[in-house]
Amino acid sequence: MKDIVFATNNEHKLAELRQIMGQMFHVLSLADIGCHEDIPENEPTIEGNARAKAQYVVEHYGYDCFSDDTGLEIDALGGEPGVHSARYGGVAHDSERNIDKVLRLMDGMPMEQRTAHFRTAICLMMDGDTHLFEGRVDGHILTERHGKGGFGYDSIFRPCEGDGRTFAQMTGEEKNAISHRGRAVARLVAYLLKR
Repeated sequence: MKDIVFATNNEHKLAELRQIMGQMFHVLSLADIGCHEDIPENEPTIEGNARAKAQYVVEHYGYDCFSDDTGLEIDALGGEPGVHSARYGGVAHDSERNIDKVLRLMDGMPMEQRTAHFRTAICLMMDGDTHLFEGRVDGHILTERHGKGGFGYDSIFRPCEGDGRTFAQMTGEEKNAISHRGRAVARLVAYLLKR
């Protein structure tokens, strides 16, 4: 089984990816390879951030690597929070503050104006080649939190596909079957299996 690094310290993302990729690959985290530094995410696009993180691991640690970046893009907010999704509330990775800001900015908007989508970009750097894979899921931003599962904005995002539940109300398997990350990873895995 081939080792491949997923350039993340996010335990939620790592668990999702290991579940999706199953036994096909031995997915290592940044901690597994001794990378404890905070890799900069200063690019203006999610694709750029994904590429920068993968390139950092390849250059500094020598492993084949893939990295992702995800953005929630809300139409009524001009595509925000987008590339700033993880730190939209002012503090990096504070999901509750991020959600609070979105709900405050959208307060009073009717459901038909609450359209949004999640987009994930994955950059794979393997054997000197670089490949990008994208996944997207459309949905709506709810007026309040629903569900205790998932992470990030999952409790306020209801995908158009499904039975009306938010990502936070779904099991991991249910979410992965239709999620932006699940779709991007499926494209990554399909490519890896063809190699």
